[in-house]
Amino acid sequence: MNLYSVLFLAFLGLMWILEVWLARRQFRHVRLHRAQVPLLFQDHISLAAHQKAADYTVAKLQVGIASKGLGIAIVLLWTLGGGLTWLDSLWRKLGWSDLGTGVAVLLSFVLIGTLLELPVRIYRTFVLEQKFGFNRMTGTLFFQDFLKQGALMLMLGVPLAAGALWLMEHAGNYWWLYLWLSWLGFVFLMMWAYPAFIAPLFNTFTPLPDESLRQRVEGLLARCGFKSQGIFVMDGSRRSGHGNAYFTGLGNNKRIVFFDTLLESLNPEQIEAVLAHELGHFKRRHIFKNLSMMALLSFAGLALLGWLSAQPAFYQGLGVGYPSHYMALALFMLVAPVLTFFLHPLLTYLSRRYEFEADEFAVNMTHSQALAQALVKLYQENAGTLTPDPLHSAVYDSHPPAPVRLAHLQARGAS
Repeated sequence: MNLYSVLFLAFLGLMWILEVWLARRQFRHVRLHRAQVPLLFQDHISLAAHQKAADYTVAKLQVGIASKGLGIAIVLLWTLGGGLTWLDSLWRKLGWSDLGTGVAVLLSFVLIGTLLELPVRIYRTFVLEQKFGFNRMTGTLFFQDFLKQGALMLMLGVPLAAGALWLMEHAGNYWWLYLWLSWLGFVFLMMWAYPAFIAPLFNTFTPLPDESLRQRVEGLLARCGFKSQGIFVMDGSRRSGHGNAYFTGLGNNKRIVFFDTLLESLNPEQIEAVLAHELGHFKRRHIFKNLSMMALLSFAGLALLGWLSAQPAFYQGLGVGYPSHYMALALFMLVAPVLTFFLHPLLTYLSRRYEFEADEFAVNMTHSQALAQALVKLYQENAGTLTPDPLHSAVYDSHPPAPVRLAHLQARGAS
């Protein structure tokens, strides 16, 4: 035990205490308001639907807390429990080069972590989501997705890990800066490649078949000055009953995507309003702002790692006996989520501000009433709670609570 051990355990313990405290607040608040639909929604959402949303929220929270508790235990086993040292010793016995050993350790570390999380993913999909009528995933499709994700992890992970370790070894004291620049390049590459090459591995994307809806959407795109490579419908109903719409891609490879479940639940005017909201994120430069925040945080994180990786006490304090570049990366992956947890309120605040700005843009481009009606339907269809605890919501929820958001719209002319 040293100073790094004490700081690590202090931050980890404080995070867990705050998560449990916030979860208890959410439990009490949602259950307290379960018996009555908020006044703003009483003409649109039934008591049964409201209670389903409350029960779904509580059930998700219970699974989430159990999952986080398991996650903390796993982090402790990897670090102070000696798990990383054990894994490192297994691969070192093969006598490979430091680069080969490092890639093997990092990939096996990620693979083991994925396997340890698999039971929770299975429970969420086939018990929790099934219980509330959202799951449409078959066991076969679930494991097909799992295998595809594993294959992608290998295809992308091997060169990424090898490149990162090579930079750490050969790029001098400022390797972390070159690694940050390389990481940014990879992020932009994935944003460009995802819609055309990765997403189709998991879902089928077909051109929007409804000609009148297509003309309405194209008219909206023209008014917004947004150019895309197409308007597509995704077969989201193969996996879930939840609905959504988004745009994806970068540069000339941008696409508009509707979940088929969304098209089934909303009318054309409401679909146009939802899309206008998504386009509001583009027009208000929220994508650029989020990327800038991600770049800033990753810069700070890698700069910190550059300093910590040269401190032998850092490794010793977190249970690693043999310092190495790949152990530094593995420890960074374990420690970073603990530190970034305390940034949640700031990131949530920014995200909510962007949501309000996107709503205002949509109101200016379409009918305000259509957006309000669409949001109410989406809250109902997705069983989103109408009565979250304000403090819990301020920490975790990237979107404003339903009553706050609808009141904001009403103040701008929605009814």
